[in-house]
Parts: sequence; structure tokens; C-alpha cells
Amino acid sequence: MSSINLFIGDSVTDCGREIEPPYGDGYVREIARSGLLGGQIINVGTSGHRLIDLENRWQADVLDHKPELVSIAIGINDTWRRYDDNDETTAQDFRDRYHRLLTQTKSVLNPQFVLCEPFLLAVQEEMHTWREDLNPKIQIVHEMAKEFSAILVPFDQHFNTLATKMPMSELAEDGIHPTVFGHQEMAKLWLSSITSA
Repeated sequence: MSSINLFIGDSVTDCGREIEPPYGDGYVREIARSGLLGGQIINVGTSGHRLIDLENRWQADVLDHKPELVSIAIGINDTWRRYDDNDETTAQDFRDRYHRLLTQTKSVLNPQFVLCEPFLLAVQEEMHTWREDLNPKIQIVHEMAKEFSAILVPFDQHFNTLATKMPMSELAEDGIHPTVFGHQEMAKLWLSSITSA
């Protein structure tokens, strides 16, 4: 029986997985195509989701699959909704939910966790102010990675470094949803983070 590698997150992970099953057309597909990750790959990313949504579907979408590896990429919608819908997810709430999910999953399955930074490219001027909300959440992902011996994938750091060498729009036109090239870069970084861990 092959091992199960499960990817969960928001639209960046989802990438139309129901239209283009089973992986969608984003970084999860690129990882699958590489052939570098052994075992079965399951993508349960869902567009628009925040951490609270992941928690609500965690049993069915994660625990019931009994994965050996769980990759989590979440957080940008927790920030975005504060600015477009006045619906804030505080850093403490984000920390508490993340910690609860990881603790529960470790006790039941003890998988290898891969925790991915949520990322943002400030393609619009007002997005610079989003950093006050997003940066603490990125720091929490780092804290969780350290506490749970997880592999950390620094998507935000990588994208913003690349953005000093090329137009942001080549990575993510709206600063949030990656281009084809952006997803290829995500897959390369994810795989290199796994292999160098």
C-alpha cells in the first residue's frame, strides 16, 4: 500500500482540482508531474478557505485519508478578509487553531508536516498595509514548524526575493494567485525544501 501525501489549503492549492482532477493545474500538479514525491498525492485545497474552514473539514479531508505527509498552505484569506470584508482573523485565533489542528493530527497519525508560508506580492499600493496582518501569521507558521518538527516552505520569502529581479505580475498578477510560472517556482521550492530537510 503506497504512502499518502495530502495537500490542503485555499485557492492557491485548489487550482480547479474538480475541473482538472485530481490535482488541479497549480503547484500540486507540478509536484506530481515531477515524480520526485513517492506515493499517492491527494489535493483537498478549497478556494476561499481560511484556517477556520480547514478546521471544520479536517476530519473528512485530512484524518480520514490517514496521510503520512500533510502539506498545509493557508493564511492569505485570513488576511484578505480583514481588508475586503472587515472580517478579521486575529493572530491569536490563527495560532490557536493551527496549534489545535497540528496537535490533534500528531496524536492520531503523527505524519510528516510540511508548513507553507502564506504569501503576498504588493502589486497594488494598499497591499503594503496588509503586511501588518500577514507577517504575524507567517511568523506563527514558523513557530508551528519549529514546535512540530515540520518542514518549512518559505513561499513568501521566495516570491518577494524573485520580485526584486522581475515584475511581480510574472509571479502572481493579483499578488495572490500565482501564474503558471509562479506555480512552477512553488513546486520547485516545495520539493527542494522536502529534499534538503
